[in-house]
Amino acid sequence: MSRQHPQINLSRRGLLKFGAGAIGTGVLTAGLGSNLLAAEIKSVPDEITPDKALQELLEGNDRFVKAKRRNPNQTQSRLVEVAKGQKPFASILGCADSRVPSEIVFDQGLGDLFVCRIAGNIATTQQIGSLEFGSLVLGTKVILVMGHERCGAVEAAIKGAQVPGRIGTLLEAIKPSVESSKDKEGDKLENACKANILAQVEKLKSSTVLSELIKAEKLKIVGGYYDLDTGKISIVS
Repeated sequence: MSRQHPQINLSRRGLLKFGAGAIGTGVLTAGLGSNLLAAEIKSVPDEITPDKALQELLEGNDRFVKAKRRNPNQTQSRLVEVAKGQKPFASILGCADSRVPSEIVFDQGLGDLFVCRIAGNIATTQQIGSLEFGSLVLGTKVILVMGHERCGAVEAAIKGAQVPGRIGTLLEAIKPSVESSKDKEGDKLENACKANILAQVEKLKSSTVLSELIKAEKLKIVGGYYDLDTGKISIVS
């Protein structure tokens, strides 16, 4: 299933003109090649709202859970189509865990999702910048922060594990969520995983770029919790 959208020229002026002009002219151009900025990409039609984009994600996950995947946009013709430019409808900030591949669990294909993956699904400066690009430049309508059951990074943060190299930087980012959830009833690991999801959602919402898009009703940011045993994604709030 290929989404056909009208072609537009993506200019610097077009990128920077949104909301009340809260973004300075140097934010997006720094580090971006002129070829990227001048490239023609397909725009998401107006009828695809943030709510519609979220619904499409959840319907795709429902197909995955029920073993009724359609495997859309995975043909050779789709490969050729998106080679000319991308216009994903949703962004995912997910864990790097090998058991949670976004395109599969949401039953999507080439060019559908803008995916950032990192252990513990934490919103680092670089991840936030990537998701700002995905939403503002590429036009994704929803960002879903997807944590999952029995997350090893969260478990290590709960245990206060002593780890080598830079692994500890991941655990430090998760520790505030461990603290905020430690007195809740129920499974300690699940509570911390869900608290971490919500913390990253709030961190993304604090982005000037993303908050302006939310105010303009062009973007929604939500949390999702993936059940490793069933494949089901539930919204966390």
